[in-house]
Amino acid sequence: MKVPFCSTELLGASLLLCLSVLAERQAAVDDSFDPLAYINPLIGTSNEGHVFAGASLPFGMAKAGPDSDSDNQGGFATDATNIMGFSHMHDSGTGGSSSLGNFPIFPQPNCTNDDITLCSYSSQSRLSGYVGDSLSAKPGYIGLTLNNGVQTEVTVSNHTALYRFTIDPNVQYNSPVILVDLTDLPQSRANGTASVDPTSGRITVGGTFGPSFGVGNYESYACVDFSGAGIRNTGTFFNDDVALQPDNVTTSVGSYSEANSAGVWTQFAAPVNGVFIARVGLSFLSTDDACSNAENEIGDFDFDSTYQAAQQAWTEKLNVVSVSPGGASDDMQTSFWSGLYRSMLSPQDYTGQNPLWQSDEPYYDSYYCIWDSFRSIHPLLTLVDPVSQSRMIRSLVDIYRNEGYLPDCRMSLCKGFTQGGSNADIVITDAYLKDIPDVNWTTAYQALVQDAEVEPSDWSVEGRGNLDSWHNLGYVATDDADPNTSGYSTGSISRTVEYAYDDFCIATMANKTGQSDDYTKYVGRAQNWKNMFKDDQTSSINGADTGFVGFLQPKYDNGSWGSQDPIFCSPLQDFTSCYLGESNYETYEGSIWLYTFFVPQDMGALITTLGGKDNFTSRLSYLHDSGLLYVGDEQAFLTVYQFHYVGRPGLSTKQVHAYIPSQFNNTNNGIPGNDDSGAMGSFEVLSMMGIWPVPGQDVYLLSPPFFKEVSIKNGLTGNVATIRNVNFDASYSNIYVQNATKDGKPWTKNWITHDFFTKGGTLEFTLGDSESSWGTNTEDLPPSLTPYDF
Repeated sequence: MKVPFCSTELLGASLLLCLSVLAERQAAVDDSFDPLAYINPLIGTSNEGHVFAGASLPFGMAKAGPDSDSDNQGGFATDATNIMGFSHMHDSGTGGSSSLGNFPIFPQPNCTNDDITLCSYSSQSRLSGYVGDSLSAKPGYIGLTLNNGVQTEVTVSNHTALYRFTIDPNVQYNSPVILVDLTDLPQSRANGTASVDPTSGRITVGGTFGPSFGVGNYESYACVDFSGAGIRNTGTFFNDDVALQPDNVTTSVGSYSEANSAGVWTQFAAPVNGVFIARVGLSFLSTDDACSNAENEIGDFDFDSTYQAAQQAWTEKLNVVSVSPGGASDDMQTSFWSGLYRSMLSPQDYTGQNPLWQSDEPYYDSYYCIWDSFRSIHPLLTLVDPVSQSRMIRSLVDIYRNEGYLPDCRMSLCKGFTQGGSNADIVITDAYLKDIPDVNWTTAYQALVQDAEVEPSDWSVEGRGNLDSWHNLGYVATDDADPNTSGYSTGSISRTVEYAYDDFCIATMANKTGQSDDYTKYVGRAQNWKNMFKDDQTSSINGADTGFVGFLQPKYDNGSWGSQDPIFCSPLQDFTSCYLGESNYETYEGSIWLYTFFVPQDMGALITTLGGKDNFTSRLSYLHDSGLLYVGDEQAFLTVYQFHYVGRPGLSTKQVHAYIPSQFNNTNNGIPGNDDSGAMGSFEVLSMMGIWPVPGQDVYLLSPPFFKEVSIKNGLTGNVATIRNVNFDASYSNIYVQNATKDGKPWTKNWITHDFFTKGGTLEFTLGDSESSWGTNTEDLPPSLTPYDF
């Protein structure tokens, strides 16, 4: 490789600077490092992490792998016992009920006494354990050996799953059987049809299913072909009732509602060396389209080349990031790269597979949910994959264009439940501020205003509810009847602070586009969080006063106060009582203690309201140290870094080191809670990079990376931004910034803007073992609507 020449005539600092630039450029193009070697797809596959461990491309539609018989929201769980099949589409890290998992296949090496009726067919009777040390998961691949002796390996292309079956030579395999079941993981099938060709063995299936966290239904189709063995017999099954004829089966709720399992099977002659292949094409349009996808993408049934192509796709996505570990452990590196990998599993690119409307725009699905992902996933993608982020923004705008509202949660072509505010407003504003290209910003802004001004008929699945209350009272009134529309009448406190931030984001975009009247209106509503703050409210834990006064509280439409214990729905009291659809409590998935801190638009006013700099610092520390906070729910993320706003960035750094690696690490249960489509992974990655984006603002809060150096190559400009630690030690004794430079010049702010990542450059932290004065002055703090009063 040719590189610019650093002349020996350069002396001292000039020569060092030139050599440093060369080293950075070399690191940026060095392709010898293999990030795939540091990815563990099994992180988060136990303890209800619900991470998808199977084979996928980045943002891929085909997500294939084994399905466990319990805790199977992501398909496979390492703390479950049995496998009930291998299916071809999954979501990753979701809470609630299982999703997708349509049309599982299951291999059996033979039937007892060569009697086709003595194989196992229903999902319960075919359950099989697997050989523990046979499990192997890598980007684009998963494999394990069932106790029945069939090793199953899985890889994928965009819309096609490929399975390679190798039967243990010590097991008789004169007539192996593959069945295809019309079920899905949540057992939501309304109807289904399966057919098998008795000559070729080709299986085509289709059915109508329901989403896991939303309303409506969707149709799904698959086409299964085989290679490596001749066809012996074909037939059908209902539960464990088996027939050689007919070669097709139709189910519906009316006729076969009792049959959780129903489908078709193909029996083979003995495959050569016990190896044969199943190729599964997928579609949301038709079985013909599913077959066409398979034939076009993997026409030759070549497992190894398909897997190699998947590896290459992942390598290209991940290689925009480079790390100089500086002695950081392999476990730390694996946690980092695995988090980045999981951040690119969803949303899923269903472009060309949307039957709901015709459009030339991209279509992405599996937003589980934007209430979770706006905080870390989308800001991370803006940094490492702005092209995909652009396509996702265009997809969101196109959903508005065709369905009337932006989604908050969307899966399986269906509207998902709204968890709080209209959070796509934040994602769109964030993308606008950071110059994400190719978006129709005029239509995007219209979508934001629609959320803010027009209440939908059912605001449980789109838009915002209680808008009369919001517009006229300045808060979401507790027990607001809202008679003209319907939705979940809960979370009046959490929705008030979230609506306030949503409207701040709209105000930001209005200001940037010259719409002054809109700016005035929405920046005014951004202050509405104050209307639910009760300044004399106290809080106790086990009868002992915490010593902190002033919390958000429920408020009725006549202005009178209600009451909810500030610690309620924290880990210290009735933790899971505030989930969607639970009783009428006023915060969602968190306590009033937590939501009182959610004012990222006006931290100056919040700090004053909570008693000033010292009281704010003590209260935020108490939130983290008392057991009140659960970092496994995404609204906790920002609180890790809010010490920056009182000029204590070192406390933010200290706090993130308290969570990584204690709760984020390289183990099967190495995330707190479920991953929520990569939210936990993206929190981990951003934190280990040393940056925390405040979504909806052009603000990145700064903290030292967990490595000696991290670089990000911008996918639009090609420029490289590097964050480097001086005095880095892998024991993490020196974690506090003593001073910083940006491109060789002093940098005193504890935050930075996005142009650092688009223009490139070097941010260098000199570290020490105690807090310093860096980033502590008022002029070095992040922006706030209200000036800081200290």
